Amino acid sequence: MSSWTRWHGPAMARLWGFCWLVVGFWRAALACPTSCKCSASRIWCSDPSPGIVAFPRLEPNSADPENITEIYIANQKRLEIINEDDVEAYAGLKNLTIVDSGLKFVAHKAFLKNSNLQHINFTRNKLTSLSRKHFRHLDLSELILVGNPFTCSCDIMWIKTLQETKSSPETQDLYCLNESSKNIPLANLQIPNCGLPSANLAAPNLTVEEGKSITLSCSVAGDPVPNLYWDVGNLVSKHMNETSHMQGSLRITNISSDDSGKQISCVAENLVGEDQDSVNLTVHFAPTITFLESPTSDHHWCIPFTVKGNPKPALQWFYNGAILNESKYICTKIHVTNHTEYHGCLQLDNPTHMNNGDYKLVAKNEYGKDEKQISAHFMGWPGIDDGANPNYPDVIYEDYGTAANDIGDTTNRSNEIPSTDVADKSGREHLSVYAVVVIASVVGFCLLVMLFLLKLARHSKFGMKGFVLFHKIPLDG
Repeated sequence: MSSWTRWHGPAMARLWGFCWLVVGFWRAALACPTSCKCSASRIWCSDPSPGIVAFPRLEPNSADPENITEIYIANQKRLEIINEDDVEAYAGLKNLTIVDSGLKFVAHKAFLKNSNLQHINFTRNKLTSLSRKHFRHLDLSELILVGNPFTCSCDIMWIKTLQETKSSPETQDLYCLNESSKNIPLANLQIPNCGLPSANLAAPNLTVEEGKSITLSCSVAGDPVPNLYWDVGNLVSKHMNETSHMQGSLRITNISSDDSGKQISCVAENLVGEDQDSVNLTVHFAPTITFLESPTSDHHWCIPFTVKGNPKPALQWFYNGAILNESKYICTKIHVTNHTEYHGCLQLDNPTHMNNGDYKLVAKNEYGKDEKQISAHFMGWPGIDDGANPNYPDVIYEDYGTAANDIGDTTNRSNEIPSTDVADKSGREHLSVYAVVVIASVVGFCLLVMLFLLKLARHSKFGMKGFVLFHKIPLDG
């Protein structure tokens, strides 16, 4: 019994954990190819005997291949090819090393699904040629190709160009074999009719109104003859392109305001590399108030809003139907600007019940305007618990001077809606309040005086009664 108790606690749990760990390593070993070792994140094959003939693949009962981040292969003389589907299962692969092996050929789409690849080392293999198409979609920080018997041709000129344009000061000692089987430093390689292409984008004024259409033209040049294609990113507007030889056009119709600021590129690509010419699309459109909410309290009270428009719209606030002239106590603040979208708030400093009412925001530019209204309630009226009072006053603050906000002058003196004399009304309201306070003080003082006199009179009556009792009445005669 004591033995069972001893093994039935944490010790038993540790034993089971160790057993599962052993089973996990055993399963990984069963799934690992011969001459290789595998862990949850790494595969390494360095044993030359018997060696591997094909690129290592994990068995179906193995751990998830997406978790493999590094594959190291060395001394595998019979490994000659990387096929298109050999590496696709290792989606999380970051480092690939194949050194001192017999690698001769890499399929063009071998790394199409390995977007996380950062380091590739193909040192001392049997590569005679290698296309840039293998790597054009990758953001590689390191590509090592030293010790391969490259053939001097236009197919490897991209490697020379890459060496010349890379920012790292470290360069590789790369060579190629010419027709005379002589080693030529790749840095000195000159191939006739083999150079970088060029792209030239001819576009009209790319400032266009929403809903309109536009056509862009592009021409490319180079030897070898480059391919032309358009890179439109995530363009929302409907578009179609036509390409003929080294000329291309892109037609964009019913242009959306969501595409304002998007970049459009014409790309020319050949064996040596690529070139592109780009333009930015600017779309003008009428303002839209996409968000307007009731006030929220933070450091200041804020009526939050979001406005879209290009050119940037002028903003004007109205309070209970009258133009609201901004001041240091109440003003528009733009907190975030996202190209043609503006996020901000009408900021109020310590508002009271006198600021309750209807607030309307009007956004306007040369293409149109939009407006939205909300009702704001900051606090109840004095003496009323629920603060409900449908008759909002027309006053806000004593002095609302004119002020321009972050997005433009929002105090447009429009004649469509007359402005109220806020300062005068506020002054009258304050005078009324002062009058009430003074009258109440006088009445209170009078009451106190009356109470004092009554008390004094009461004491005086007692004194007279005592005097009468002891006063001697004179006798006749």
